[in-house]
Amino acid sequence: MATEAKPEYSPGLAGVIAGETAICWVDPNAGLMYRGYDIHEMAEKASFEEVAYLLLNGELPNGKQLVEFTQQIAAQRALPGPVTEMLRLLPSETHPMDMLRTGVSMLSAFDKDLSDNSHNANIRKSIRLIASVSTLITDGWRISHGEQPLPERPDLTQAGNFFYKLHGNVPQDWQIRMLDTIFNLYADHEFNASTFAARVTASTLAGIYAAVTSAVATLKGPLHGGANEESMKMLEEIGTPDRAEAWLMKRLATKEK
Repeated sequence: MATEAKPEYSPGLAGVIAGETAICWVDPNAGLMYRGYDIHEMAEKASFEEVAYLLLNGELPNGKQLVEFTQQIAAQRALPGPVTEMLRLLPSETHPMDMLRTGVSMLSAFDKDLSDNSHNANIRKSIRLIASVSTLITDGWRISHGEQPLPERPDLTQAGNFFYKLHGNVPQDWQIRMLDTIFNLYADHEFNASTFAARVTASTLAGIYAAVTSAVATLKGPLHGGANEESMKMLEEIGTPDRAEAWLMKRLATKEK
């Protein structure tokens, strides 16, 4: 009589294949790929709208599709009034990721497709999230710094509008290209912790807003997306290159990360 194999315990799911994806993966030889396209090519040549369309639809847009997709995003950037008021009610020292998590969750109440989990509805909701998340960030930043949010500029691309709403002036071409590159590099990064959290939430059919809220909450952690913030703090603490070695030796001596 065959004995039933006992499942192995894998702390942190080490060595466990938790799921599959054809959207984004890190190839051992080719590096990071978006739908089969090399990230270097996407970062150097593509606009953020092209990359977003690629990730959502599995193929790059033609000229007509890109224009329509860009217009769809631009038309849905404005936040519902109550969401903007919520940003004003948050303490000025609220962490941007906490503000973003709260904002994404609140946006769900204003989406007419909230209860529709069909593929087409999820694409529509994804486009709305792409549009409105950037506004949550720019308006939240300005409000927390005692400044008034600026109106949307539908004539500008996502990168251009983001820059304008932060700084109040229309960006130059090189500034738009810089932001496009940053947005493209951050658009996806395979099956990381926040992606896993989103997929677990989505697997319960909780909906895309619940999944994205879960992902944003997970992304904040210092062992995930929050590592960027800690890196910046480290650079500010070091100050100048000549202080780097002494800073590192002190950290090693006190066994700090």
